[in-house]
Amino acid sequence: MAKIKKLIIACDGESASGKSTAAKLISKKYKLLLINSGLLYRYSSKLIINHNPKNIASFLKKKFNNVSYKAIARQSLHSQEISEHVSKLAKSKKVRLIINNFQKKIIRKHKKICIEGRDIASKILSKNPKYDVAFYFKCSNNIAGYRRWLDLDKKIPLTEVKKSLRKRTLSDKKRKNSPLVKVKDAILIRSDKLTKEQVVSKMTKYIEKII
Repeated sequence: MAKIKKLIIACDGESASGKSTAAKLISKKYKLLLINSGLLYRYSSKLIINHNPKNIASFLKKKFNNVSYKAIARQSLHSQEISEHVSKLAKSKKVRLIINNFQKKIIRKHKKICIEGRDIASKILSKNPKYDVAFYFKCSNNIAGYRRWLDLDKKIPLTEVKKSLRKRTLSDKKRKNSPLVKVKDAILIRSDKLTKEQVVSKMTKYIEKII
């Protein structure tokens, strides 16, 4: 594999669609910095749940000015309470702006990066800088629900997890600010029809075309 000087990858997709796992594997393969934007929203929800601030935007702005991405990534952020809270929080334009600015500071410092979330290709990496390749992950609700159920150590009934995921995806697609969309040139990855190895193989095929 030739040494890569610049590679910017956008990975968008629905909840529990396999984008996090795929982004992690492809980042390791190409030695990219990996940013999971979903963790930033989950971190925000955890802070709000724990502190119940009067002014959410002001509170979060201060918190993000004094934290590193590594510190956020080390935290446990996948509880059902956070999952239910974050879907509402993600609709806030002010909150999205704070998190977008936090991500852009990181992006400006790295030429080899993979970012995964729900508005990466359509918003975060739509220009200056623009992604080199974009992927969009989709998965059936049954399989996505089962995956998330395992992530939650089966502590929540599977039917509730599936219902929550369906509601979250619908909310993401219909929200006014930065809705979840598949940009025209994004490569569709159906993670319910492919193994992890096949997902990485398909992503690699398209990445190799542009490096």
